[in-house]
Amino acid sequence: MNLLLENIAKHVSLTTEEQERVLTFTETRHYKAKTLLLKEGEICTHSYFVTKGILRSYNIDENGVEHVVSFACPGWWIADMYSFLSQRPGQLYIEVNEEAEVILLSKENRDILFTEVPKMERFFRILIENSLVANQQRLIDNLSFTAEARYDKFTKKYAELVHCLPQKQIASYIGVTPEFFSKMKARLLKK
Repeated sequence: MNLLLENIAKHVSLTTEEQERVLTFTETRHYKAKTLLLKEGEICTHSYFVTKGILRSYNIDENGVEHVVSFACPGWWIADMYSFLSQRPGQLYIEVNEEAEVILLSKENRDILFTEVPKMERFFRILIENSLVANQQRLIDNLSFTAEARYDKFTKKYAELVHCLPQKQIASYIGVTPEFFSKMKARLLKK
């Protein structure tokens, strides 16, 4: 739980009592690799804070092609935000990439927490603002940058994950086919 409190402390300062209250609203679970925490069409009832392992969110298009939306490594949150906030069926899958320990915070408990520890509303507002900025930048990058430039940004953002993730997932995240990604990496290695 210390990683969660450290994450919160980056944005808001909680008293010891507030920290204890926050922890009472969370639940820690361990998951094996390949466990699906959420499927397309389900309602996302929890946000997930990763303390160990890697999670990813993705959708599958009508041709059966996976499109990775995000990865979450230790210290990161992940959810289908549309579904979580609206409590409507979502479009994302959330899967455990490698064995993970995850702290769950339900939508219901989060809303209660906002009343009982008002600083947490500020904390989550900051996270959502940061996520909005990151998603906007990723959209601009996908529209404006070459695949090589997107890969370079990926390796900087997810430096600790580059060697842990399957190449096809990295290719999907940067918006290219696995075949193109393989050829691109070969070209980059020759430089």
